[in-house]
Order: sequence, then C-alpha cells, then structure tokens
Amino acid sequence: MSKRQLAMVMDLNKCIGCQTCTVACKTQWTNRNGRDYMYWNNVETFPGTGYPKNWQDMGGGFDASGNLQAGKIPNIESDYGVPWDYNMGEMADGKDLVPHQEPTWGPNWDEDVGTGNFPSDNWFFYLPRICNHCTNPGCLSSCPRDAIFKRDQDGVVLVDLDRCQGYRYCIAGCPYKKIFFNPKLSKSEKCIMCFPRIEKGLPTACAQQCVGRIRFVGFLDDTEGQVHKLVNEYKVAIGLRPDYGTQPNVYYVPPVFTPNKFDANGAPIADSQRIPDEEMEKLFGKDEFHHAKNTILKELKKRKETGESELMDLLIAFQHKDMFRLDNNYYQQVAKDQGKNPLAPVDDRYLKGKFTKSASFYKVGH
Repeated sequence: MSKRQLAMVMDLNKCIGCQTCTVACKTQWTNRNGRDYMYWNNVETFPGTGYPKNWQDMGGGFDASGNLQAGKIPNIESDYGVPWDYNMGEMADGKDLVPHQEPTWGPNWDEDVGTGNFPSDNWFFYLPRICNHCTNPGCLSSCPRDAIFKRDQDGVVLVDLDRCQGYRYCIAGCPYKKIFFNPKLSKSEKCIMCFPRIEKGLPTACAQQCVGRIRFVGFLDDTEGQVHKLVNEYKVAIGLRPDYGTQPNVYYVPPVFTPNKFDANGAPIADSQRIPDEEMEKLFGKDEFHHAKNTILKELKKRKETGESELMDLLIAFQHKDMFRLDNNYYQQVAKDQGKNPLAPVDDRYLKGKFTKSASFYKVGH
C-alpha cells in the first residue's frame, strides 16, 4: 500500500466530447518514438466499441477469488488501427484530400453514433479514459520482470523501462487495456499521471485543459478536497467496472441527467429516461450506481428547494483552482526526508534509463 493515493474524478454529466484532453495528452507525451497509435487519454462514445476495439471483452483483471484472469493483447492494426495522415501539402495544387493509406480503425471511429431510434429514444454519452492507477493493478501482478510499480508517495503506477523486456503480459493483465506496446523500443508504456507536473503542484495536462471542468485531481485522504468528498463522503464518484477487481483510482460521476423519450407524436414522455439503468449497472456496479444517482437527484432537489447543496457546488466547480488540491509541499518534504534536492523528482526509478534512450524524455524540465 502506498502512503497516499492520488486520484481523479470525472463528471460524465459535463463531458462534451471535445477531445481537448486527448490533444493535451497526445501533444505532451505520445507524439513520437513509436507512440503514434497510443492514446494514454482517449474519449470514447458509449455505447460503442471503444479504444482499443471491444476492450471490455478482452479479459484481464481478477476473478471473485482474486486470481488473475487471462487476457488478450490487442492487435495494433485491427484493434487500435494504424495511424494515418493526409496529403495536406498537395491541396494547394488542387488535389483532393486523401489519406496516405486506407484507414481500417482508429480512436473515435464510431464517435457520436450511440444507439436507439432518432429522435425518439436514441442515446449516448462520452466516456474519457486514462490509466486508473489501480490499488490492485492487473498489470503489476502480471509482469514477471517486476517492471511495474506503484510509487510509495502517491500510488501512481509506472513502468521501470530498464526492467521492462516487452513481454506484454501487463497488457493482457490490464482489463482496461490502457498499457501500450512501443514497437520501436520493445517496451510497454502508459499514462504516468503527469507526475512531473503533479510534483510541482500542477494538475495533469488532461485536467488542466478540460473545457467542461469535469476533472478533479487530489488525494483520497485530503478530507477537505473535492476528490475525497465526491468519492468517500457523498459516494457519487465510482470506479469503472468494479467487477474487474483492480480497485481503480479514477472515479466517475455517472450520467444521470437525460432528456425524456418522445412518443409517436414527438411529445416528451414524462418520467422516461434514455440511458438504461442496466447499462450503468454494468459499467459502475448496481448498488454503487443507484446510490450515486439517487444522491445526486436528492441533492439537486434540495438545491432547487433551499438554494443550498454542497454537492451541487462541488460538481459545478465554480473555481478552477479548487478542483486541483495537489499539495506540492508534500512532495518537497518527501524529497527533503530522503536527503534529496526538493526540486528533484521524489522517485528516480522511472528516470534512470540506463538502457533506454527514450527515458531522458521524461526528465523534469524537458
């Protein structure tokens, strides 16, 4: 167990699917060196096949007895899709815009498709996904090289690139399929929770750039922080697919505000809802989802009647700065306790890179 656990909460009622978070992560971390197809952060349309394709059916995680379950390693071409580009430079000569190669699959391939009959009962919502930095990571338990570790200081899950030999058991073991294989380095790589930013008191790139202010970042033991209150006090932020047994530390406020369905005459059907409860129960757990939904609706009613609701104030996120309680002095104190420069990283296992040329990319100040 780590001394503290850094966590993120995403409010799905506010996500507009703009992909700003995806671009922020892509440009900062995964824009070269075999990372072309990697999206450490992606925003899927649910229901949909997701990224990689049908990741929820690829196994991994743990069974009810705590045993590792077999998992599939996604195929780069068929499940992720080979990245493609367009002939932008030739358009000035009057040529048609065409891809350099025929696309087969890619992130957001089925964006905004959803399900149902438009306009009577169709529905979808956006589901942003990053590594969950689980308390019981399937990737860590699967790795025979002990190359994956949880940082003692904050529970962030990282890959020791020196120890990693590219066996890819971690990818099979992760039920969320948020670890990627770098074919140029023969190493596994994943979301690092922007720890060089976190240690300086800055939020992750995806959270900082989020247009809808859906992301809260903080420590679970910070009783005055929004993350603690949403997860542990009100219990309206819940983990994705708790049946996987990994105890994820990225939490979601499930979508509970939906328009009514329409009848044959185009009139709204009172008290109807478009998103089936069964789908939410599968994603977030039956008891957990209904508790979150009922609490949110109860607090919304309270707000309308009295004008007061701490939960509604938290979810509205009036102050951007209040969404990120990172306590960078904590990391500075950790460094001092270790006899290190307080401006240096608190953990150097990820930065040594004796045998990995790309490791220098992650050094603070790059």
